[in-house]
Order: sequence, then C-alpha cells, then structure tokens
Amino acid sequence: MKKLHQSENNMISNNLKAFEREIHGLSEIRQRNIVKLYGFCSHPKNSFLVYEFVERGSLKMVLRNKDEAMELDWEKRLNVVKGVAHALSYVHHDHSSPIIHRDISSNNVLLDLDYEAHVSDFGTARLLKPDTSNWASLAGTFGYIVPGRKRCDVYSFGILIMEVLMERHHGDLVQCLSSLAFGIDIGFGT
Repeated sequence: MKKLHQSENNMISNNLKAFEREIHGLSEIRQRNIVKLYGFCSHPKNSFLVYEFVERGSLKMVLRNKDEAMELDWEKRLNVVKGVAHALSYVHHDHSSPIIHRDISSNNVLLDLDYEAHVSDFGTARLLKPDTSNWASLAGTFGYIVPGRKRCDVYSFGILIMEVLMERHHGDLVQCLSSLAFGIDIGFGT
C-alpha cells in the first residue's frame, strides 16, 4: 500500500478524471515483472494505492545488504535484468497505450522470494499518446533520468544494469570514479 503525499492528493483532486483513467490503465497491466495495482482509495484527506506485496523489498536494499547481496549470484542478477527488460518492453510496446515509467531505479525494482524482478512505482509514469514522444516536465530519480523521452527508461535501465553488475548504487560509483580520477585509492570491491 502506498499513501499519496499532500501534493499528490492536490493533483488528484484537481485532475480526478485523468487520475482515474491512469489508475484504470495501470490496473489493467498484467505482466509478471510488473507489480500489480489492485486498486485505490481517494478521499479528501488521504489517498492510497493498493499494490501486490513483494517479499524481499527493493533491489537497492538487497544490494546494500551484504548477506542478501551474496545470495544474488550471477544467474539471479541476469534474471533480474531480464525481468526489468521484459517489463519495459511490455509497457513500451505491448500495452494498449504505451507507458513511459520515467523512474526506473534500483529503489523501484522489487524482488520476490525467488529474486524475480517486479517494476513498481508508476507515480511519475505517463501514458504516451501515439502522436507524442516527449514532455517538458522532468521526473524521476536523480542520476537515472534523461528528460522527456521513451529513451529515458532505456537510459535508466543502463544505470540499473551497472548497479547490478557492480553491486553498488550509482551514487557510490560516481563518488568512487571521482576519487580514482584524483588518484585516491578508496577500493572498489565489496
């Protein structure tokens, strides 16, 4: 379950019909690597989105936990990457109205007990109309975003792959590479 923040609640009350259409569209998604949205509750004081529960939590948390990261062997890592790729392919090409997620990150990829990836948090997603390809608004997680195009998900996916391979959050990698550029050896292994 996700409680929407006050700014999100204001957006809902101002654009209730658009919000309901978007929720309806997202609730119709049935792809094994996308967290299922079961429904929502919209009230003037609080609004909630009800999602499928995914046991292990975010990929980010798994990668940061040494014991859990050790369980994530190369085969499982490859399956995580493939799962996210399948989810993106579905929302970009196979859904009735293409959807751009706009916030693919290790925090928005959840892992089940079998380390199967489930893309979550479509809060910044946009339904892409056939005659448009970009937006002026910026959305997503810093370090993962290229504003406004379908390619933003592809770019974010590349950053995610780097994290999975290197076992580090992209911010840690940038800091490490900056230190290496200045000749400071801070170590790179986990």
